[in-house]
Amino acid sequence: MCGIVAAYGDIDPEKCERMLARIHHRGPDDSGRVQLGSAWLGHQRLSIMDVTGGKQPIADETDSAYVVGNGEIYNHADIRDQLSEVRFATDSDTESAFRLVLRDGSAALHDLRGMYALAMAHTDGHGVVARDPIGIKPLYWAKLPGVTLFASELRAFDEADQPMVEAFPPGYVWSPGLAESGDVSEGTMVRFADAVPVQVRPARYAPDKQWDDSVLEHIRSVLSDSVRRHMMSDVPVGVFLSGGLDSAIVAAVAAQVAAEKGEKLPTFAVGTESSADLLAARAVAEYLGTDHHEIVPTAADLEEALDEAVTVIEHFDPALVRSAVPNLLLAREAVKHVKVVLTGEGADELFAGYSYVHEDPAFATPDALQAELVRSIETLHELNLQRCDRTTMNYGLEARVPFLDATVMEEMLAIPAEWKLMGEGRTEKQLLREAFQDMVLDDILWRGKEQFGDGSGAGEVLAGLVEKEKAKEGAQGAEPPVVEDGWELRSDEEVAYYRTWHRSFSGVKPNATLGAFATA
Repeated sequence: MCGIVAAYGDIDPEKCERMLARIHHRGPDDSGRVQLGSAWLGHQRLSIMDVTGGKQPIADETDSAYVVGNGEIYNHADIRDQLSEVRFATDSDTESAFRLVLRDGSAALHDLRGMYALAMAHTDGHGVVARDPIGIKPLYWAKLPGVTLFASELRAFDEADQPMVEAFPPGYVWSPGLAESGDVSEGTMVRFADAVPVQVRPARYAPDKQWDDSVLEHIRSVLSDSVRRHMMSDVPVGVFLSGGLDSAIVAAVAAQVAAEKGEKLPTFAVGTESSADLLAARAVAEYLGTDHHEIVPTAADLEEALDEAVTVIEHFDPALVRSAVPNLLLAREAVKHVKVVLTGEGADELFAGYSYVHEDPAFATPDALQAELVRSIETLHELNLQRCDRTTMNYGLEARVPFLDATVMEEMLAIPAEWKLMGEGRTEKQLLREAFQDMVLDDILWRGKEQFGDGSGAGEVLAGLVEKEKAKEGAQGAEPPVVEDGWELRSDEEVAYYRTWHRSFSGVKPNATLGAFATA
């Protein structure tokens, strides 16, 4: 996990250095850069794989091509087996992806399993920039006269360039277009993978029948295998425990993996004193015997972290901000103990965990529900995944999401949507609960869902702060802000967070860079 900056065309090295410096927090362990004629690659490194030898940019054996990468390639060992003819310079997973693309071209990106943003450049001016199909790892770009810039975060870009910044779409690869002068022209964009693979329902599933033990065993096996793969690391790995079902499942499997190595799994939870999430996470940790750490913020702690959280997540959506504030405090503590954490992001999208899909008649049919689950996964990169990445990487902590592994998504979305609908005697995520019923504490297994910001106690505190701010603005006669590109602010809470966001990102166009939950 790291931060990257890349530029193709008429290079301004000083601008590139400024951009790289602004994302130092993403990779505090090391910094590297290289200029290759009309390309510039920069890297801030968080050392997780090949701690001593994985410095980036990484070059090929002739120093004619280089790569910088942010993220993890979980099948990198398999890739190395395919490339038996290659003499690798490092044990880095980024080099595995680099060498595969050098050999097979950008079509090889389809074979990568993981979360990543990669930028490659050759001395002849060619190169590629790519982002993983779900968009777990962030990437933004700005097409300026004569040069195209890329960076891991919005705040990397100069203020003058912010109006031109857009989110680089997941599952796409860009190549610079070379004019006769060698400068970059428009370049070429190609989609190499969808967020959710097109699926044909396996014949073994009969949607008109009840599932059996073989289905539950399959769910458990696929998810457990993903958690094991996501624990790939040369440094300690922990788990964020929210006190809910999803993180409890991840922790249960991860605790087994740690025990096999003779280790105790570090777990981390946050919540105000006696909050529901804190108490539930404590129960999970005690049941699993983890090395548990708690953050118990006061109202003053949450208030102090609010403005920072809005800037860090680069967003003003109320649901994201409410959860980001406690997440930020949690990450700040966790990084004192580990460099990698696993989270439960993605489970609700795969198993219909959100109440709205069960309450809205529009999703009452299997096809409609399936379409909504796919849509929700396709938009995760601009919502929950953005909050998850920014709050952790602000402190140089890598967050991994085993529920969003390609195989997990493929297999879980092949399960009949009928089985995910609530009905008589069936609660939401019934399948997932039953699959792990002998690994997760019963009280947690059947606990109802709460939004993280609410369960941690942060939501109530932040709502009070918004009311105070609203009263203050009313007394001062402040006019409601207007978003220049037509973004509609939907609540007093969103207005308050937007004011904070605008101080750091006044030139950024929300419609070009952000997404929003359905309600504020």
